[in-house]
Amino acid sequence: MDSTADRITLPDLVPGGSVDKARIDALTDGFASSRANRIARNAVTSMGIAAAARDQRAVRAYKDTYGVSLKAAKTVTHQDKSGRCWMFSTLNVLRARALQILDVDDFEFSQAYTTFYEKLEKSNSFLERIIQTADRPANDRLVYHLTLHTASDGGQFMFCASILEKWGIVPKDAMPETACTHDTKYMNEVLGDILIRDAAKLRESAEAGAAYEELEAAKADMLDEVHRFLCCCLGEPPLAIDFDFEVGEHADVDASKVEITSDGRRILRDHGVTPLEILERYTHFDASDYIELVSVPGDSRPFGHLYGIDWFDAVMGGRPLRLLNMEMPVVEQAVIASLKGGVPAYMMCDVGKRTLRGDSDFAGVLATDSLDLEGLFDIDLSIDRADNLDLNGTGLSHCMVFQGVQLDDAGEPLAWRVENSWGADQCKDGYLIISRDWWRAYGGDVVVERRFVPDEVLELRDSLPVEHVDPWDGFINYRAW
Repeated sequence: MDSTADRITLPDLVPGGSVDKARIDALTDGFASSRANRIARNAVTSMGIAAAARDQRAVRAYKDTYGVSLKAAKTVTHQDKSGRCWMFSTLNVLRARALQILDVDDFEFSQAYTTFYEKLEKSNSFLERIIQTADRPANDRLVYHLTLHTASDGGQFMFCASILEKWGIVPKDAMPETACTHDTKYMNEVLGDILIRDAAKLRESAEAGAAYEELEAAKADMLDEVHRFLCCCLGEPPLAIDFDFEVGEHADVDASKVEITSDGRRILRDHGVTPLEILERYTHFDASDYIELVSVPGDSRPFGHLYGIDWFDAVMGGRPLRLLNMEMPVVEQAVIASLKGGVPAYMMCDVGKRTLRGDSDFAGVLATDSLDLEGLFDIDLSIDRADNLDLNGTGLSHCMVFQGVQLDDAGEPLAWRVENSWGADQCKDGYLIISRDWWRAYGGDVVVERRFVPDEVLELRDSLPVEHVDPWDGFINYRAW
């Protein structure tokens, strides 16, 4: 009787070059003959890669001292088990405005309120795009991409800005966090199930010949159900509130709404105020004041061009994402100008790279030399940044806020002070020290006020035609880490 091996013919085997078993066996047999291999193996198996690779001499050189440093809020925000870093970071930029207007040292906006409308708007944009692509097969690359991203947590500054300009903003105590925002996994999972079910219904109706108006009417009914689901998860968002808050002596508010108490405290009492009125009165926010600069090299992404990402904007009828791709010094100098002007700046980076998160001594440091992975494993990990982006080796996965910078004698950044949204117990009291080299390797997306950007750069932003790219083209890559 033939053996199993004899019965296998070439078509039954997976094609391609296979691992050379004899060669690997020889490597395994000889591994321990190297003293360096034995040391690396013992260290990594005992304490893990990060602890074994930590270069104490390099990492201890980074200090939390900056020549330019903003006075931030007393408390550090906490996104908990959610991917809402972009939302927290945008709201933290607006918080800085509110602190100045109210003349206080602490304040926090409701992230749950913004989350409610984020999920509602994303549900609408997802279903709208299902209608727009109903004539494509389900295995079409775009349809496949859309159905992988129903209403997950990720986002952008301009997404949040569009939500705020439409729905407004409220203080945190007007709509606090819930169990479903502390951990969004199950809310997102159920919402995803609802939306995929609805996508199937819309595609079936389209195939049966339903007109666009009929599909839009069906979508409206579906959104009613999404709204009810979100109210169950997050509570009903307030349509108006009584805003009572102690403000400082120099608060830029309507004096007729300020009550002086018997002990001399100044209480702002703005009753019946809507979320949009809060946004206007206490942040003076206008999204048109901002510009997004990126430095994302690549043959398909030349510098000096303006890009828009198709099928990506989360708010139908909102402001579209526009990315002006420039050399890194242009991006950095805009941030430096903003910080010197006393204004924090939104940023995106690949925060999981070379991280010491969880390290008891240096958890607040992100630097390319903090982990000597090359020395530990005797492996050269150098790679061109454009290749790293094109091949998904890195991406812009996390949003934070620049709050300070240390400059060298030439005015170039040495290290950045960055406000995170992981709570005060993470990093260094909630903040990160990011080295220049790390930012240039794993960062590259900022949002700053236009007044801090040179006129020639603004001219490019305002005059260049928009070049549309696919959502998987390398500009945005929500990497798991």
